[in-house]
Amino acid sequence: MLNSAWRRIVIKVGSALISPNAKGCSTRYLLAIARFISECRQQGCEVVLVSSGSVAAGRSAIAFAHQPLPINIKQAMAAVGQTEMMATWIHLFDFRCAQILLTHDDLADRRRYLNIDNTLRTLLANQVLPIVNENDSVATAELRVGDNDNLAAMVAIAVGADALIICSDIDGLYTANPRTVADARFVAQVDQITADIYAMAGESHHTIGTGGMVTKIQAADKATRQGVDTLIINGQSATSFDALLRGEKAGTLFVKQQDKRSAKKHWLLHSLKSQGSIMLDGGAAQALQFKGASLLAKGIIAVNGQFDKGDAIWLCDAEGKQLAKGICQYSATELQLIKGLHSLQIVDTLGFCPSEEVVHRDDIALTG
Repeated sequence: MLNSAWRRIVIKVGSALISPNAKGCSTRYLLAIARFISECRQQGCEVVLVSSGSVAAGRSAIAFAHQPLPINIKQAMAAVGQTEMMATWIHLFDFRCAQILLTHDDLADRRRYLNIDNTLRTLLANQVLPIVNENDSVATAELRVGDNDNLAAMVAIAVGADALIICSDIDGLYTANPRTVADARFVAQVDQITADIYAMAGESHHTIGTGGMVTKIQAADKATRQGVDTLIINGQSATSFDALLRGEKAGTLFVKQQDKRSAKKHWLLHSLKSQGSIMLDGGAAQALQFKGASLLAKGIIAVNGQFDKGDAIWLCDAEGKQLAKGICQYSATELQLIKGLHSLQIVDTLGFCPSEEVVHRDDIALTG
């Protein structure tokens, strides 16, 4: 069985696996990956797929022989290749898939970040496989995340994943490049990412990918700091996936630095500045503290301060005691209109209802 602690995983697949020859999409390596994703879902583990490959898949459609590729040529290739890549993935699954295209601005903006989070949660709750890629057809240099390894880490953190699996074309991390250094040793586990670990990484030898081992270690660094176990495995080898499905070791494991919930709680309580507060009735306060419940509009009795959707706010009892901090799905102005209302009444009052929860339980950190 798959690691029982992993109830939600993000798996990243690079261009070299999607389009090995940069001549359109190939199922050469994708069949085993698709089977792994399907088996994970059957074992009750939710999956988000981060897939590179749109530029590589679209190269044959746009005639341009020189390197490096100008941004307009890359964008045109991505526009063609994105549809081909999605069609390939959809063909490999017997369940619904959804396409999500992101830029760095989408992840940096609190409103959009929250909307992305809500969309991913809704897709997973409805057994739809989200397939995420950087929006290469419109992203300029200043808007790009830069590589899908780091994008995958950001997505893993956003969705509260238990594990991030990065598929490479080698078995994992080595002390040096095993293709050029004969005595390079395989590293099965990394307990802490240090300068020495980064020194082991070399540049990518693929012309069709944007990442190498450096970006994979960067992604592992981001993810493990937020409580996400990270694996670098050989995506060209079906045995890697078979081993993981049996609960065995595969690739290099970068061990999470702290518990996922503790990491997010620390971030919410100590890194995000509160922009306001709301006061709860007795029932909502009890449910928040002792039942792990989300906060609904019906339980709100007062709204203080001026804040926007995506801002952090204090959740207080009727006496003003701070019980928790959370990320709000509504602005202060909107909450003034819907406080005390049942969720079904929100759309009648505001004309829209982006979320039945004012603060989702995953975005709440209790003070005690």
